[in-house]
Amino acid sequence: MAQQHLDPTDPTADGVATGDALAGYLRAQATEFLRALRLHRETGSSSGGPPARAHSSVGENGAEESVDAARLLRRSARRISGSLHTFRPLLDADWSEEMRPELAWLSGTLGLEHACEARLERLLLALHRLSGAAVLPAQTVDVMAAGAAAAAVAAGSRATGAARVGDGGPGNARGPAGVTPTPERGNLTVGAAKAGALLDRQLTLARTRAHSTALQALGSSRFHAVADKVALLASDVPLTRTAPSTDLRPLAAAAEERLTAAVGALPLVTAGHPYNAEALVHGLSPDPAPHPQDGPWHQVRLLLRLHRYAQEVLNGGNAPVDVRLLAAGQALNRHRDASEAAAAAAQAARTPRIAPATAYALGVLHADQRHEVEAARFAFQQAWQKQTVSAP
Repeated sequence: MAQQHLDPTDPTADGVATGDALAGYLRAQATEFLRALRLHRETGSSSGGPPARAHSSVGENGAEESVDAARLLRRSARRISGSLHTFRPLLDADWSEEMRPELAWLSGTLGLEHACEARLERLLLALHRLSGAAVLPAQTVDVMAAGAAAAAVAAGSRATGAARVGDGGPGNARGPAGVTPTPERGNLTVGAAKAGALLDRQLTLARTRAHSTALQALGSSRFHAVADKVALLASDVPLTRTAPSTDLRPLAAAAEERLTAAVGALPLVTAGHPYNAEALVHGLSPDPAPHPQDGPWHQVRLLLRLHRYAQEVLNGGNAPVDVRLLAAGQALNRHRDASEAAAAAAQAARTPRIAPATAYALGVLHADQRHEVEAARFAFQQAWQKQTVSAP
């Protein structure tokens, strides 16, 4: 297939981006998708076999290229899907509504393996850090005890024994303000290794399944149908009749307004105070569903991404870097990662018949990651407020 390029005439040259700019952006992203797909096939990523562990694949060119190709596939799929959402009035309605969920399916499926790997690495690093900590804020000690109790309740048949470790036993003895007592450190250290091994088994199994799911998806007729449509998009964008001369700015502004409204619904005043522990509310709930407070923040993360993509379209794919939006997006990514890591720790704590020390370590780990959630909310609040103050 011949390489597709942007039109030689810049559709934003007159200062107003129109449907022609959208068409050029979509063609460019479709070309990137096809390039990433070719790289993915050349690395032999679709040949099957178990995924290599992260620490053993570093430095192996084939594995690194496979990861890069999958990342680029997700990147272009997200941008195409996001643009179809924001600028859907300018595109053929049936085609757009059919493409968007397929691209979302592909991006989500390809991201599962990486998410499991990153989650495991995050949790193991946190366990290592927590096991070696000698001095912690006094509030953190209290929250750790609460997290240990949560893990004890979730541990099933060993709940009573775990609760004794987390609440009434010597593991809850309080020393000088701000200092974690030695017995508590001992319990955490004993349980940390077993907790790490349990998380390793569970998340490695999840990663293996995600790897197999991705391979099956890439070999499916569903994926080939998506790839064929993206290939057509690289040469022919199904715009409406009036789209080539329609100003894109109102639709991009609407995306920004949706983001602003969603941020306005967040408890930013609360998030402006570090260590307010709002992320730990409902921390003792036995409900395995996602944390009820996290949903609105995840939604803001998606809307921020759509706003960024809209700005890329307006600027012909060369949008200037807004450091404030970049910092806000990074904070929301950390929020998502910590939230999902906390959920994984809670899920591991529900494993039947685990030792009390293991349940205790997982409770501490859960509380630590919920504190990371709170820290990410605070970082987002700081970045967003700077953006608001700097806005004209």
